[in-house]
This record gives sequence, C-alpha cells and structure tokens, in this order.
Amino acid sequence: LADDDDPALHAADTLAAGAGLCDPAAVAVLTREGPEAVRRLAALGAPFDRTPDGRFAQSLEAAHSKPRVARIGGDGAGRAIMLAVSAAAQAAANIEIREAVAVRALLKDAGGRVRGVLADQDGRLVRITAAAVILATGGLGGLYAVTTNPVQVRGEGLALAALAGAQIADPEFVQFHPTAIDVGLDPAPLATEALRGEGARLINRNGEAFMLRYDPAAELAPRDIVARAIESEIRAGRGAFLDAREAVGAHFPSEFPAVFAACMAAGIDPRVSPIPVTPAVHYSMGGVATDLDGRTSLPGLYAAGECASTGVHGANRLASNSLLEAAVFGARAGRAARLERDPGTAALKAAPAPALPDSALQGLRQAMTAGAGVVRDAAGLTRLLARIDSLQNQYGQALPLVAARLIAAAALARKESRGGHFRRDFPQTEAKGRR
Repeated sequence: LADDDDPALHAADTLAAGAGLCDPAAVAVLTREGPEAVRRLAALGAPFDRTPDGRFAQSLEAAHSKPRVARIGGDGAGRAIMLAVSAAAQAAANIEIREAVAVRALLKDAGGRVRGVLADQDGRLVRITAAAVILATGGLGGLYAVTTNPVQVRGEGLALAALAGAQIADPEFVQFHPTAIDVGLDPAPLATEALRGEGARLINRNGEAFMLRYDPAAELAPRDIVARAIESEIRAGRGAFLDAREAVGAHFPSEFPAVFAACMAAGIDPRVSPIPVTPAVHYSMGGVATDLDGRTSLPGLYAAGECASTGVHGANRLASNSLLEAAVFGARAGRAARLERDPGTAALKAAPAPALPDSALQGLRQAMTAGAGVVRDAAGLTRLLARIDSLQNQYGQALPLVAARLIAAAALARKESRGGHFRRDFPQTEAKGRR
C-alpha cells in the first residue's frame, strides 16, 4: 500500500516469521492480492485511518521490515472491519442470516461429500443442506485459561472437520500474544503490538527493561520470543509490564482508545503507570488443511480464516497477516464454493457431537494452559492427554475435547521447537521443516 513497499518484501517477512513451514505459493497469493483486499474492505465501509494526502496510514508491527499494517483508530481494525462486513451481509438480499445456531455435525452423503450441517436451533436439531459448506468458525482460544479470543471460540470448526474425516494440518502451532492486559478478565483485553511499534518498552517490577537479554530485536522480536521472555520473567517472580508512558503518554485516549478504555476500567491509567501483561492464546496457525481456494480434503467442504490452514502462517504468524488472510482467502473460498452444484442425493448421515458441561470445560482450559502452553514438554503433554481421555470417557467426543486432543497429540509428536511451538525437552529446531 506504500510506494516504498512491495509484495515480495512482505512475502520475505512472512516466510521468515513462519520458521520454515510456510507454503510459498500461499504466501505469494496473500501478498499479491492483499492490497486489493484492503481496498475492498475500505469500499465496504471499513474506516481505515488516512494520511493528510488520503493514503492509508500504516503502522510498524513486530517482524515487519516496514510500516505496512493498515489501521483503524490505532487499534480498532478487527472490530471496525467486522462491523462493515456484517452490515454489508445484512443488507444483501441473497444472504440469509440465522443467529444463535450451533453446528453439531457436518452432513455427508454416501459418497463422502459434505452436503450441509446438523445444527442446534432453538433447542432442536435441524438439517441445513447445501451444495457447499464453508467453515469460518475462528480459532480455539476458549480452550485455554487465558485468551484474547471470545471464550465461546473453542476450535469447533477444527473438530467438526476432523470428525468428518478432513485432513488437519499443524494444530500444535498456537500463537500466544505476549501482551494481554493481566487484570483478571476473560477474555483478556489486548495491549496491541502497535504500542511496541511506537516505542513502548517491556519492564519487570524492578523497572528493568529485559527484552535485550532475550533477543537483539528487543520489543520487536517475533511474538513467540517475546511471549517466552515475558513468561520467564513472570515465572521468576519479577512480573512483566508494558511501559508506554513516554512512547504514547497523553495521546493514549486518541491513538489507542481500546487499550486506554480497558486499562482505565481496571483502574490503571497507562499515561502514568505501566500496564501489567501476560501471554495469552491469540491465534491458531494450524487448522483444516486447504488449497489456495479454501477447498479441504473433503468434497463440498471449504474453510477460511483462522480455522483454516492455508500454509500462509507456517509455524508463527506474522503480525496482522490474520485479518489479511481472512480477507484474501475468504474471498477465494467464496468464489470457488459458489460454483459447486448440489447432487441432490437424499441419504445424508451425521451424528451430533455431545455437549461438554461448563465445569468440565473450565477444567480443560486450565489443563490446556498447564500442559500445552507457551513452553511444553513430554511430561506435561502426556498428563494433558490423560486428562482429555478421562473427560472423553465421561462426556464423549465433545467438540472442545476433539480440538484439544488434536493440539496436544500433535505437540507431543513434534519433537523439536519451531515458531510458536516450544518444547523444553527438545529446544533445538530440526534442519528441515515439515508440516
């Protein structure tokens, strides 16, 4: 979007962050089609910040070589984009929206083709048939005790696809945002990475800026490194705080209104006090494996956004490539899915997944944070899988349990550290990356 930037430069940054597991073809699509995707969102009404000459205002975020992240109100891009897209969907005569409907299974015909969903609507199971289904169910943060995601998002799309027999890729790669605001809220509010791009520093309770001890890029090191550094300081009893008093100071209300509001609601004025932070589950790099048009390994089933694994993110997502991937590959999946034709066969099968009681879910969230968190090892992952076994024996193949097992089993199988997956007992990275 800037004269001194180029898709090839963006691609190089993406590949570097992905730690050897990115699909170069998918990265090329993302970076080549990305600028037009941003312009399309702006045309739908997303009010991107502009420079005085009308260009997109852009922020520098971690591991980007240039300021290239189009922003809205400093830190409000996600919400503003969702509002614009939702309004466009509601205004479209050809789109029917059903709210408060929960999918319990994918419908398949005798030939294995996905033909719709079995859903819970107002307490009764209904069949919704279709020529194609696109999973756009988001991530899995609600499986963990501390997350920046809506807590209702628990990897259901991943689990639905897996139970139907779709190929799943790289579920062990879970990104922890280093700087969730640690004030006991669920979900945890986010201290956006753009704050560090503006010069905010990470300090411990002794006032020591500690990041240079962990990486020469300090606050702008890749997220996995920053998350592990913060985790180390917290475990050592020194705590971790984001100090934006000099970098932002009095400009907080206008430049970072969401962070400012979250801090003030918790009794912290970030203009005069450092913000307590902790790593929180933020993004899932893995998901339902797709091609460049969102097709999964099952005919009739597509996936887009965070629940998909397009190969763009590899082992560690580059900052803000998530929104861009959803826009680019969501559009590609939509264009491909609308060409599908319903074969009309009548014999459709599906077994609804059982529900998981809230008490069991809260126990699972604690177990996932303890066993498959920022730093992992065989002992912790084995204990976690035993806990999932016990819950599954009690409650059956509930969708959160299926998703949790995929993460834990894949993390145990990957005997190396790479990107967002760090094994205390296997700290080295293998010479050749493999998905």
